[in-house]
Amino acid sequence: MQFRAMRNGVLAALAGLGVSVSAPALALDIAWVHANAAAQSEQRVKAGFDAWLKETGKADWTVSYLDSGGSGEKTAANIQDAASRGVGAIIVTMADLRASAAAIQAAVDAGIPIFTVDSGDVKGTMVDVTTNNWAMGATVSPFFLNELGPGSKIIFLRMAEHHGTRKRGDTMATVLKEYPDIEVLAEHNIDYTAFFEDTTRSMQDYATRFGDEIDGVWAPWDEPAQAALNALKAAGNTHAKVIGIDGHPQAIAEVCKEGSQMIATVSQPFEKMGAQTGEWIEDVVVEKQDAAAVIPSKVVYLDAPLVTKANCKDFVQ
Repeated sequence: MQFRAMRNGVLAALAGLGVSVSAPALALDIAWVHANAAAQSEQRVKAGFDAWLKETGKADWTVSYLDSGGSGEKTAANIQDAASRGVGAIIVTMADLRASAAAIQAAVDAGIPIFTVDSGDVKGTMVDVTTNNWAMGATVSPFFLNELGPGSKIIFLRMAEHHGTRKRGDTMATVLKEYPDIEVLAEHNIDYTAFFEDTTRSMQDYATRFGDEIDGVWAPWDEPAQAALNALKAAGNTHAKVIGIDGHPQAIAEVCKEGSQMIATVSQPFEKMGAQTGEWIEDVVVEKQDAAAVIPSKVVYLDAPLVTKANCKDFVQ
């Protein structure tokens, strides 16, 4: 930050003397590895990053995008590909990196820093900017179960292939132990390679099997929550309560809708994650600042408040 302030101060002083100056162009080639580019969360992170590029005039930065389609193995292959191309930096978003140790090490050996978003604390990466998935699960789950009340029956949707959704589901499972009067009718692990379609098919089956017995659906993020809501409505179940996590605009609008069965989500600042990643890349890769002095910790958590029908209007974009 000191280098940037000093540079900007020099440029401003020269401009004040009538000397025409411009900051030198600093070209940078970045590879962006999406875990699943179809996920709205990843699209919003990219939108925040793109907005930051435009605001800061980074026309000389080139970004190539690699979609892993929900596959951990493809994520590893894409990181390996980026490392072999010798890019200046790698961004990885919403990924399960358990299969990527060798690929990450290849990037480290090539001197290529890896910046991740919501991908966990992984050896070899610079930083992961995220929200606290345990905290989000612990916030929304008691709200959901309290709203349902004793004797309710639920569908529990999980997704173990991503660290964040895995942590949210594990937290919900722990919270459920304190609600012995609530019965889990069925538990399903979502196929991330086709998450909306898989959730739709599963919920159509559950709606046929259980009908109005379903009092609620716990979903690990907003898009499966919407798929579950669609299936319930189509089956004529108009009372089951649904929750999601992410706080996408469509989900917040659904929570705010009068009479909607979706009762809560959690608002994640995805655009801010993208912009923050851009700032750290500029500081560490372009301006060669010490990462330890710029990045406060290996994992940086941003706030993610609970959104319910009581406060949803505060989050409408």
